[in-house]
Amino acid sequence: MGVQGAYSRGQGKQPRGQQRLHNILPPPAPWRSWASVGIKLTGLPRQVTARTIWQTFKSEGTIFSIDIYEDHHGQLESRGKIRFKPPPRTDFWKSGSYSIKLPSGQEGRIFVTLEAPRPSELEIPSPVRPNVRYPAELTIPISSLDIGVMLNETTLLPMRTIEAGPLGKPFLLLNLKLRELHVFFQLQILSSGNKSTSTSAPDTWHNYRLRIPLRQLGKIFQSCNITTRVISHLTVLDSPPMYHRRISDINATFHEPGSWRDSDCWYRQTHIVHNPLSLSTLPVSLPRQKPLIDIGRWNAFRISYPSDCKKELFTQLCAIFRDYNIAIEDTDRFIQWDDRQERVPPVWKWIDLSDASNLSVSSLNDLIDSTYVPLPFPVRYQLEVCISNGYLSEFTMTHEFAVKLAELGEAKARKLLENVAGQKHQYYDPMKIFDLPFVRGIRATKAKIPPYCCHMRSATITPSTVYYNLPSVDISNRIIRRYMEHADRFLRVRFTDEKLYGRINARSDNSNDEIFTRIKRALANGIVIGDRRYEFLAFGNSQFREHGAYFFAPLPDLTAANIRAWMGHFSDIRNVAKYAARLGQCFSTTRAVAGCPVQIRNIPDVERNGYTFSDGVGKISRFLAQMAMTELKIKTPTGEPPSAFQFRLGGCKGMLAVSSDAQPQEIHIRESQNKFPTVHNGLEIIRWSQFSMATLNRQLILVMSTLGVPDEVFHAKLKSMLRALDEAMESDSRAIEVLKKYVDPNQTTLTVSQMVSDGFRRSKEPFLTSILALWRTWHIKYLKEKAKIVIDKGTNLLGVMDETGILKGYFYDKIPKKDASLEQKLAALPEIFLQIPRSEASEDGATYEVIEGLCILARNPSLHPGDIRVVRAVNVPELHSLRDVVVLPQTGDRDIASMCSGGDLDGDDYLIIWDQDLIHKDWFLDPMRYTSNKAQDLDHDVTVDEVTSFFVMYMKNDSLPTIAHAHVAWADQLEDGVNEEKCIRLAQLHSDAVDYNKTGRPAIMTRNLQPRRWPHFMEKPKPKDLIYHSEKILGQLYDAVERVDFVPSLEMPFDERILNCSIEVNEDLYTFAKNLKVEHDTAIRRIMAQHEIKTEFEIWSTFILNHSQMSKDYKFHEEIGAISAAHRETFRKQCYNKVEGRTFELLAPLAVAMYRVTHEEMTQALRKHREKSPQHGTPKINQLPLISFPWILPHILGRVA
Repeated sequence: MGVQGAYSRGQGKQPRGQQRLHNILPPPAPWRSWASVGIKLTGLPRQVTARTIWQTFKSEGTIFSIDIYEDHHGQLESRGKIRFKPPPRTDFWKSGSYSIKLPSGQEGRIFVTLEAPRPSELEIPSPVRPNVRYPAELTIPISSLDIGVMLNETTLLPMRTIEAGPLGKPFLLLNLKLRELHVFFQLQILSSGNKSTSTSAPDTWHNYRLRIPLRQLGKIFQSCNITTRVISHLTVLDSPPMYHRRISDINATFHEPGSWRDSDCWYRQTHIVHNPLSLSTLPVSLPRQKPLIDIGRWNAFRISYPSDCKKELFTQLCAIFRDYNIAIEDTDRFIQWDDRQERVPPVWKWIDLSDASNLSVSSLNDLIDSTYVPLPFPVRYQLEVCISNGYLSEFTMTHEFAVKLAELGEAKARKLLENVAGQKHQYYDPMKIFDLPFVRGIRATKAKIPPYCCHMRSATITPSTVYYNLPSVDISNRIIRRYMEHADRFLRVRFTDEKLYGRINARSDNSNDEIFTRIKRALANGIVIGDRRYEFLAFGNSQFREHGAYFFAPLPDLTAANIRAWMGHFSDIRNVAKYAARLGQCFSTTRAVAGCPVQIRNIPDVERNGYTFSDGVGKISRFLAQMAMTELKIKTPTGEPPSAFQFRLGGCKGMLAVSSDAQPQEIHIRESQNKFPTVHNGLEIIRWSQFSMATLNRQLILVMSTLGVPDEVFHAKLKSMLRALDEAMESDSRAIEVLKKYVDPNQTTLTVSQMVSDGFRRSKEPFLTSILALWRTWHIKYLKEKAKIVIDKGTNLLGVMDETGILKGYFYDKIPKKDASLEQKLAALPEIFLQIPRSEASEDGATYEVIEGLCILARNPSLHPGDIRVVRAVNVPELHSLRDVVVLPQTGDRDIASMCSGGDLDGDDYLIIWDQDLIHKDWFLDPMRYTSNKAQDLDHDVTVDEVTSFFVMYMKNDSLPTIAHAHVAWADQLEDGVNEEKCIRLAQLHSDAVDYNKTGRPAIMTRNLQPRRWPHFMEKPKPKDLIYHSEKILGQLYDAVERVDFVPSLEMPFDERILNCSIEVNEDLYTFAKNLKVEHDTAIRRIMAQHEIKTEFEIWSTFILNHSQMSKDYKFHEEIGAISAAHRETFRKQCYNKVEGRTFELLAPLAVAMYRVTHEEMTQALRKHREKSPQHGTPKINQLPLISFPWILPHILGRVA
């Protein structure tokens, strides 16, 4: 509802004379009772825009939305619509036409027609009682809104009470179409145009809106004041709600010629303070300075309704809450803090020195002696972890608490607070944490982590607050390794929306500008934790895409600027986007190969017709590949080194393919790989070539379907996959076969297949049985949500170039005519080479096979019809040394890589499918021209301020997910699928958005490209009338898959073969295993808490069902793979150290001890549960101990069994 319209309705009674007059007047027209009125506009002159329409009709009432329709080419038509909410004052449309003043100054007439409302605009059926209908919007006056914090389970401390303002009373609006609760109110703020802070400066009243989705409301506590008869609703939110302020200059909100919304006037708020200008120089920190409303920290809301509130309205409100699964509990146990008592100041008063900066030395000393409690930084950081996440409250901590914490000493205090954060339990009385038992592991110090890892502190900055996380084990990068002694001064930061919303999404208007202003402030002014101010350092390239950056707390002799200077020589780079990307290159997650110095030899790129066929790929000697394999402990099916590596070396990046051209210590670098000069020249590896399964996804299926692949082909592939998953649960041989085919990027399925070979599925071992169930659930989840169908005749591989020049490329003049013979068409196809592990053993014992024949080649995502290329796989003996890569030709008029969604060879994965059912008939479709906008150079050196502004502008315009979703929706809705003009425009926009970090040119997604309706399979949280049931292939596939819940097999008996084996285990090993399990389980729970993962099985296997959504699923699969591998290596190393070796004879007794300790813990927990609740069958997973501990040594357990 337009707030002006809402306030103008008023709540007062009419004079008696007017009431009598109504009795003799005709009944009001029906449109007056509608929630809103839509007017169709026709005959609009070409120069008319949304602004023109608003200026023409604003005198008629409160305008809610304006649309001018577009044709297929995106041109404005002569038709449109305007909506008033509430209804306009008069029925101006009765005459059928209306005078409009054109931008040129001339006047014209347009045709206006009343639009009949759809039933869904007036009423919404109850979700649980379809025969009951509620108004789409329910407005109720409120007498006051209290915003504050809970001091304990029953005491509210109001920090701000809001009542009537000069523009009207506050009111509540329940919008059932949006499923949101809105509270409108007013506050007095210093005028932005007036920088004076004197008492005589005029303040301005602003309209604000508090917006709470119904899904965020867990429970409402209802109480009634017996004296005043005022009823109140109290609720406590676990994540900050959204606040918006309505801007008064409507003219500033027109961003698109063809559309406007009332919502464009509501600007998201990050701070509500009396003087907004005072924020400009402040750093980000958890404590706020004198807020009017602390949006991020005040999470308790009490709404009081006036005693004269209409009973039927209030009854209806409560009925709606209950129908939408929001429990209302009548209670009188809630009390308000008695203002006659002295309030406990927030804990910052005791642990910060900032308030004391203006005192004299003597009074400062007195203050320090009497109140200041210094906390070592690790303790202060950990305390802020607990406060920011709501486990402890700054409003309940006394001076006594701060003193007692400090007296524990640094190590104990830090460990205690880590324990509090790990439990994720809220303590209203902070003194109770001192009663917690300390977690005793093998020793008080942290386990020694692998040398390629580091402990990293991290923060998540949202629009309203900041969350600090427990330090986690991260794979390090070049910068952290160089400054390892200062690793604790780095802070990994991510900028997101509030917890409920996840990623910050781009908008076509400026209503989120204050969010981006806050982000810019953080980057410019830093982040303060205790006595440290972290300053912006740089961002890695994948970090950049995920809206993250590194910060560094400077020392007198080491600053962020010093670190950037060490990274390389960037002064020649005058383009901000390129400069930022080069800085980011140093932050790639890598593992250093330190065993051998390398010699660099520069070789030329292969270029033709403006295309670089060798873009991003060089060569590495077999000797250096062997060194990397040994140092990184890489395992391959043949024992030979991987054929290619994605790498960093000083300022060089991309791929290195193993080649006999390179001398033993040589690496051959091409110009396309050399990005900047630097003193650092150590070889660093990101990943290496390995076989991975091929999967379709929604975008690929949409393109294939448009190109003529029949629906029944996809159904057949889906049924085949579901059947294979079911059979793998029932048979060892089938499980091994499918696990070896469906190889995930982390290669977990190969480990699991070995565990099945070792008989753990047959013996129904609980851990392996749970992992298999999880693997099946994981696949079915992605089948349902992403249409990820595994294709047996396919693979996903890194791409490299054919250095021999034998493979035939793509030539324009060889493209055959439509009536050409099959032989002519085959002869014209470009060639590729690939050699992958055999799925079945061959007679000659060969472990690899060369694929030959017709294939499709693609990259993810593929949106354009020409992104999926038809190629021919051929057998070239000269390329047989290359395995688990796809080799692309260096001949031809255009490189094949760039035809596949604008790919290159610097580390891109390529999907290759040789299943003939999935190859479309039109082999020579025109590829999309992936031409990047040319980046502009500056006339001066790039500054840090320009880099941070570039980062903020990227976030503001990062519409990549929005574009991808819109493409799927339009391709499903429109008849010609991905061939439709809208989809082609979206494919180009997607390409521009991907290239933003190279060009600095944003891809602007206009409102007309945003779908109005969404297919059901996309599971959009939209009103029902905006969702349609898709009948096309993606809708069919979605409907064909039934979700499966993951239920671990925790009550199954452990494997008797290990429990009763003859291997002797002494008491020392048993005690060691017991202590190590405590440490291991604590580390696992910490990873689970940090990434919001529910089970240990997901971390061990990397088959993650749900996570915090801070990274995209495919990226997170890679991240969690590295985290899981580092975790296992950390604890394996402790096992090796304990038994002083790695042989089976030494490790077997310890592995048995670990398995028996785990069995003992589980047996005791199950027995306790059955004694305590015999009627409740299966205990919940969080009530039972973890069982993954012994499976850090699966190969040893396999041999024991």
